[in-house]
Amino acid sequence: MLLIYKERQEPSQLVLLRTLKSRMALSKLDQQTYYNLSKGYEGERLFDALLQDLKCDCLVLNDLLLKVNNQTFQVDTLLILNNQIHLFEIKNYKGDFYFESDRFFQKDGTEIFNPLTQLQRTESLLRQWLTHYQLPTSIQPSVIFINPEFTLYKAPLDKPFILPTQLNQLIKNLNYEQFTLNQRDKELAGKLVAEHMPEHPLQQLPAYEYPNLKKGVKCFICESFSISSTKYGGIVTCTSCGYKEKIEIAILRTLKEFKILFPLENITTSKIHEWCHMDTSKKTIQRILEKHFSKIGSKRWSYYS
Repeated sequence: MLLIYKERQEPSQLVLLRTLKSRMALSKLDQQTYYNLSKGYEGERLFDALLQDLKCDCLVLNDLLLKVNNQTFQVDTLLILNNQIHLFEIKNYKGDFYFESDRFFQKDGTEIFNPLTQLQRTESLLRQWLTHYQLPTSIQPSVIFINPEFTLYKAPLDKPFILPTQLNQLIKNLNYEQFTLNQRDKELAGKLVAEHMPEHPLQQLPAYEYPNLKKGVKCFICESFSISSTKYGGIVTCTSCGYKEKIEIAILRTLKEFKILFPLENITTSKIHEWCHMDTSKKTIQRILEKHFSKIGSKRWSYYS
């Protein structure tokens, strides 16, 4: 029976960049980082959906960030099955590529980073990690090309590449396993989760300041700031696409963005009223805050938590 021992979380860097991109101009580097993170996360979720067809007795751990010998490494997906680790490096490449002389190219001849290099580094560090904790375990590494519109010309037979047309067979092969998980497998999974680091120490985030960010409520559908509210009825309407939403939901959604960008700032009526920047009274904001948060302090010094 499949057990998701560690759920996949959307990368915090991706969440922050998505929140920022409509409120300030991102640099080209940050735009590329956002695109890469978004495509990578999309591919990982596709692989998660594929693993739901597993019937074998196994443990799945997603998004592990570990450290050994002062080196940090990340694991996209790790599957523990019968005293064995299946290590998956997931790539959401789209288009035509070819492999030649241990190098990876786009069809136009542009060389890109060889995913095998990344897989080999992860495998090596994971093996060192297992040795450090005296948990010797067999590792089966693979690069998963998850996008159905990916083609690899000259795909070598001796490399651990799993192409889109081979994904269903991968699941069938894993399901042939008739072994059950033992206590050692569960202890290994527990240790991996215990040693997981929540944030990458070298994560690069763009600089931003509150005064320079665009204020306002964004449309849930088209992300336009063209939002109008009715005096009665508690509904806001996007004048760009026509989407309607309860004002309470719209304000809570916008408040969530504020908390993502400024996690250490106190939530106050005045601050959220300014952040939402819409034709809504402070009294309405206060009512919503009091309904969903605990009030701390009194009068002008009060805030919500």
